[in-house]
Amino acid sequence: MKTYKIDPLHSSVSFKIRHLLISNVTGQFTNFEATLEKPGDDFSGAKVTFVAQTNSVDTNNEQRDNHLKSADFFDAENHPEIKFVSTGVQKSDEESYKITGDLTIKNITKAVTINATFNGETTDGYGQVKIGFEGDTKVNRKEFGLTWGMVTEAGQVVVGDDVKLQFDVQFTQQ
Repeated sequence: MKTYKIDPLHSSVSFKIRHLLISNVTGQFTNFEATLEKPGDDFSGAKVTFVAQTNSVDTNNEQRDNHLKSADFFDAENHPEIKFVSTGVQKSDEESYKITGDLTIKNITKAVTINATFNGETTDGYGQVKIGFEGDTKVNRKEFGLTWGMVTEAGQVVVGDDVKLQFDVQFTQQ
């Protein structure tokens, strides 16, 4: 079994959601950690654990970030973490994997599937073995208790329901 820890300096975990149904608002979590345990030659059957601190949400707008941290959304004071624990990793082709697992937000857990691409393995200038992945999934925010909503006078929904989660991550072998 090989164990890898995420390198947060060379990784990003971001999201995108519709605003007024005409544009997207993007953001990221700046404080997170993850572990990947690889049982064999490829990543089939690997175990992935990921935790993000909800208080680290960053959309490049302090007022919006504070609203996202409030009870209207993440309720960071009472629910400080978003957690993902894989239940299965299946190889789709030479570089692609389906990572299934349980995503928990605000103590609500739902099964999700992440489409992931293995970008390769290398050894850096310090002799550390590094691996990289990118991937995405889509979740409905309301299924996780993120139900705040508003409609404009013209009848437009302010915040969409579907959230695209994207990651571009680098791990270091332990």
